Amino acid sequence: MAMALRLILALLLGLWAQQVSAQTLENLSESDRVILQSEIRAYLLDHPELVFEMVKIIEDRKALDQVALDTAAVNANATELFDDGFSYVGGNPNGDVTVVEFLDYKCAYCKKAHDEVAELIRSDVNIRYIVKEFPILGPESELGARAALSVLATAPQAFPKFHDQLMRFNGPINEQTLASIAADAGADPNRMIEGMGAEHVSFIINANRALARKMQVDGTPMFVIGTQMQRGYASLSDMQASVAQARQ
Repeated sequence: MAMALRLILALLLGLWAQQVSAQTLENLSESDRVILQSEIRAYLLDHPELVFEMVKIIEDRKALDQVALDTAAVNANATELFDDGFSYVGGNPNGDVTVVEFLDYKCAYCKKAHDEVAELIRSDVNIRYIVKEFPILGPESELGARAALSVLATAPQAFPKFHDQLMRFNGPINEQTLASIAADAGADPNRMIEGMGAEHVSFIINANRALARKMQVDGTPMFVIGTQMQRGYASLSDMQASVAQARQ
């Protein structure tokens, strides 16, 4: 609250300064400055609701700044985000809005958002959906990402079901459970396991991590919808709103 009051005081002084000339400010004595600050403080104490209004203004301005930074990051890395040549592309490959998701198969919020993402793709036939395997939660996350990328390379037709089942799976991720999921999805478990250590699998994971660093992504899930970034869990309505905004 003390920090908020200091920010508000600075903002109020800035607004007040817009109403007076620079010469007036330069001529303001130290005692007059103390009086002015005391009057502003007294006014805020008499009207505490202004504190929350002013904090909201500050937060809104910071949010707008972050949107601008996110848009710049998306535009600067557009090729790697939307057309890297190796990430899974689902939904409508020719859709008018692309949704990119950085995800981790051990991430609880990724799992929570999974049904929302699936419904978005099902209900909107013009969504192009890209998966960025981004394992950040330990060895099991890495195993899951490597298995998914191996399936994508060796049995691409099985990837959607494999991805769906692994995202819904809540047990320990190991070769045995991955092999079972792969077989159920229609992929050869042995080929999947053999391919998990492949050079191109490591290349993709490292490329996604490098891209995440450039875009200051340090958690999952993280969505890019159009030119905007959405960090953390996103509800279906949130994603639909972002899609609508992208179409505008």
